[in-house]
Amino acid sequence: MIARTLSWYFFKRYMITALWFLLGVCGIIFLADFSETSRRMSGFVGYTVPGGLLMSALRLPLIVQQTVPTLTLFIGMTTLITLNRRSELVVTRAAGLSVWQFVLPFVAGAFLIGLATVTVINPLAAWGQNLSSTMESDWRKASNASRASNFLPWIRQISNTDDTVIGAKGFENGGTQLIDVVIVHFDPQGRITLRQDAQTATLEDGYWLLNNVLETRTDAPPARLPEVKVRTNLRKAYLQESLSKPENVAFFDILRKIEVVRSFGISTKPFETQFHSLLSLPLLLVAMTLIAATVSLRFSRMAQSRSVILGGIVCGFVLYVVTVLVKAFGSSGVVPPFVAVWIPVVVAMAIGATILLHQEDG
Repeated sequence: MIARTLSWYFFKRYMITALWFLLGVCGIIFLADFSETSRRMSGFVGYTVPGGLLMSALRLPLIVQQTVPTLTLFIGMTTLITLNRRSELVVTRAAGLSVWQFVLPFVAGAFLIGLATVTVINPLAAWGQNLSSTMESDWRKASNASRASNFLPWIRQISNTDDTVIGAKGFENGGTQLIDVVIVHFDPQGRITLRQDAQTATLEDGYWLLNNVLETRTDAPPARLPEVKVRTNLRKAYLQESLSKPENVAFFDILRKIEVVRSFGISTKPFETQFHSLLSLPLLLVAMTLIAATVSLRFSRMAQSRSVILGGIVCGFVLYVVTVLVKAFGSSGVVPPFVAVWIPVVVAMAIGATILLHQEDG
């Protein structure tokens, strides 16, 4: 009975602390994002202050989702240190409860936060990011301002005997409209025969429609043309799938997205990595909580210095950086996505549990 009452009390304290942290972080992120949005887009036609506030609100879930692991570390440390300084953990130990019994409510709270992030915040983040991107595209179109994109790859297409490579500084409408386009044509021997620089390129049925084109040939002077058609066998659905970002897909839609992307012959590694990353997020938060416990439980009794708490923050930060790094390896195919995502989480949980066992049980 005592254990159940204390566990419920610790759980409520943890969730209240998490709520205050979440509200504070959301407020800071919202103000910072709105300031940056106003700075970049206040000159666009159609931009208004309510529109900027709405865009920042739509982008808020995605940014919060990225900060949840680090936020969980601070929540765990703050809650445990507060309980320690009020001698509540001392009383709990005197009542005969082991460290594993009173850490369990914090672990359960972290796990529930992870589930809420995956099932609620992530779908909101995907929906909000897509909608905010549409709003930004509309403002840029009204202002005749294109947006550069580092995500657009060079596209190679082979249609009959035509071998061409297409690059662009930006794209709209899921990749079916390219901005500041460069198309390079090759002959069967791999030599460049023609370069076309166009203001825009729109994918139609069976061809690219280029506007305001400068053609440069190896055997003729440059020529300026208003419109040019370039044959292609690319389909709109293929481009939309190949240029879609994993973070813009909700957790419940990722498996379906993987099947669609695979049907087009496109690498599914980024989407598989994103799926396993979201699937492992609750356990990653549990690992963060165990790390917080290793540096917070004996803070008051042993008169440990601030360097111990700083060490816990550094350990949590290193764990987060490692997970992001191996996630990049999994997305690129260097490491299998399952291995890249789950190994750091399992190792971090094992290390946290081992340190607690050494500290409390010898």
